[in-house]
Amino acid sequence: MNPSNKDLWFLPLGGCGEIGMNMNLYGHDGAWLMVDCGITFAGPGESGPHVQMPDPDFISQRRDRLTALLITHAHEDHVGAVAHLWRQLQCPVYCTAFTAAILRRKLIEAGLVNDVPIHIINSPFRHQLGVFDVEWLDLTHSTPESQALMIRTAAGNVFHTGDWKLDPDPVVGPDFAKQTLKNLSTESVAAMVCDSTNALEPGRSISEGALYAGLKEQVASAPGRVIVGCFGSNIARLATLAKVAEETGRYAALIGRSLHNYHSAAKAADLWHVNLDFIESAHLGFLPPEEVLAIATGSQGEPRAALDRLAANNHPDLTLEPGDTLLMSARVIPGNEAAVAALARRLERLGVRVIRDEELNAPIHASGHPAQDELADMYQWVKPEIAIPVHGEPQHMQANAELAQAQGVPAQMTGLNGDLFMLSPQRGFRRGAARVGRLGLDQNKLVGVD
Repeated sequence: MNPSNKDLWFLPLGGCGEIGMNMNLYGHDGAWLMVDCGITFAGPGESGPHVQMPDPDFISQRRDRLTALLITHAHEDHVGAVAHLWRQLQCPVYCTAFTAAILRRKLIEAGLVNDVPIHIINSPFRHQLGVFDVEWLDLTHSTPESQALMIRTAAGNVFHTGDWKLDPDPVVGPDFAKQTLKNLSTESVAAMVCDSTNALEPGRSISEGALYAGLKEQVASAPGRVIVGCFGSNIARLATLAKVAEETGRYAALIGRSLHNYHSAAKAADLWHVNLDFIESAHLGFLPPEEVLAIATGSQGEPRAALDRLAANNHPDLTLEPGDTLLMSARVIPGNEAAVAALARRLERLGVRVIRDEELNAPIHASGHPAQDELADMYQWVKPEIAIPVHGEPQHMQANAELAQAQGVPAQMTGLNGDLFMLSPQRGFRRGAARVGRLGLDQNKLVGVD
């Protein structure tokens, strides 16, 4: 199954019909281009190892035709599988400096850091990769330097959004360029392959910059220690919390490996422009409670993460007491509701007050994905001929397709992993064209997942 010079194909191997483990292929003129290579985690009751990723068998059998792997941003569901699957792909990798800093840490652990050719791009940037003309475009998201891709070929053009939102105040990292996005409509955009995560949500996503007031209010009014549960990849949130700590007379510290990894990656990529930093977490225990602001991993109830250990009273750096406060500055990922609820109950039994974003008038968390009005804006700006919703469960993708239709997009194509979307010269589907599946990480070995 090889595309001709008249063909333009889209083939998702992961992340279409589900949220997580993204892996996308574009085919043209005998060549393939891969976008993203991510992991997911087994949900409650699901079989197989905890860490899972798409099976790349289709493209690994054709790796002599694989031009490159492009990574849109540094979240695990987009970059987390590279270190595990690169031996099967054997291709150059392109990404921004921040994503590269995260990826290199993973490659060091896998013993591949000297083997994988990583090419750092500085967006906006346009270059030729074989038969593909690729332009990298800044979009805002919940981690910095997130990229959209305009992929141009002799058979047509595709706009791949990656994960995005339209944030007027992203706090850290570049803004999105509205006019650049609108200028895409002056070309013929055959398809827009688009994030569907929040397609059921009306209105617009909350800006990162809008969280400062709510976070400061909660920290300033808390009598004892404050612990904030959030995702380590959200550098803007860390910058806001560093500022809040200084203004409320507290010392901020990071608790959890991923927080330290992302923070150091932000410094390496010259994204940490805050004139503030964090103290060693080992020093927290020597401070009066009212001077402590701890930022911790484990907001999804993950076993052995920092919040899990704090709830068990066995963290070496900090012990919680009655009167302390936990701010949950993170959404609950579907499937983790029971684990998060159990974590909250354990903390509450210690006398810790647990505050959730939805309980407050001023927000302390913001999603990184577009709600309906932002999706409408993007469809109106880009004006694609076809909308292809991805990065969502079927109900999210269907909502995205219906919204695209309402915005005047002539055609909508929804499918699942393994379906071949034929965009040119004739529009069509081949359902189940490629075998797809999952691999799991079992004691550092890849195994098939039923």
